Amino acid sequence: MREFTIGQNDAGQRLDRWLSKTLPVLPAPLAQKYIRIKRVKLNGKGAKRDTRLQKGDILQLYINDEFFETPTPENAFLSVFKPQLNIVYEDENLMLLDKRPGMVVHPDETERVNTLITHIQAYLYQKKEWSPYWENSFAPALCNRIDRNTGGIVIAAKNAETLRIMNQKIKDREVEKSYLCIVLGTPKPAEGKLENFLVKDEGKKQVFVHDRPVEGGRTAITLYRTLAKRNGLSLVECRLITGRTHQIRAQMAAAGHPLLGDGKYGRERENKRLGKTNGQALYSYKLSFPFTTDAGCLEGLKDREWTVTDVPFVEEFFPGVEVD
Repeated sequence: MREFTIGQNDAGQRLDRWLSKTLPVLPAPLAQKYIRIKRVKLNGKGAKRDTRLQKGDILQLYINDEFFETPTPENAFLSVFKPQLNIVYEDENLMLLDKRPGMVVHPDETERVNTLITHIQAYLYQKKEWSPYWENSFAPALCNRIDRNTGGIVIAAKNAETLRIMNQKIKDREVEKSYLCIVLGTPKPAEGKLENFLVKDEGKKQVFVHDRPVEGGRTAITLYRTLAKRNGLSLVECRLITGRTHQIRAQMAAAGHPLLGDGKYGRERENKRLGKTNGQALYSYKLSFPFTTDAGCLEGLKDREWTVTDVPFVEEFFPGVEVD
């Protein structure tokens, strides 16, 4: 319990607004609940949320210590009252999550709280499976990333052993990731391989494609196959052999078939004409684990596969087309 005496500067404020300013990491719905169940007492008694505070009032807060912390990126999860997660699979070691387009995976300069990792941490904290206040606590971490405007399956590790093993499996190419995308035009041939070299420009946050080895260039290999064609667009499945930044977006654009809706590598006029200006039509819809070496605590994932069937842009531009 912590006790506060209201001074002249706080007099006249509503109780709930004073609480939100004093405990900024406490979610508003939880603050309202604590007032309702009298874990917030005013002069020794319960009070309504719209009660006006008076100079000299004594507030007693029966609230967990962590909610009195100063907001930081490390405790942002405390501000999430109801985690919003589309869980594809979960066990004691990891989670597979269907990240929807528009959400960032990690805090950045534009978003600090409403991120995938923050919602994961809030979910596990509220389930009492994880807490940063435990001794030597491991922070849940992502094994792969997806751009803000790309959707699809993301792997989250619940413990250090899982993170180590999964990162190694990804490095050794024992994890297969397949994407669905819509491109402008018709790829020729309809099925094939894109192989070239990508150079990342950190300043522009963009990659450039080269047909020959260049300084700073990293090999990029994507297998693709065309699933359907309609109205000058093609629905394409891409399987990553390497996993470079913006790999599919940059390679497809370099091949003459930029992704629909892509504001960085695409064609603005076509995106506007087709009404797709809110991000690239790209989704990591399938994830499989064809492990060929020992996987330790993750051995149960060997040869298993998960597929996301709800890909919004497929239904919008290719209704009735089934993908496996």
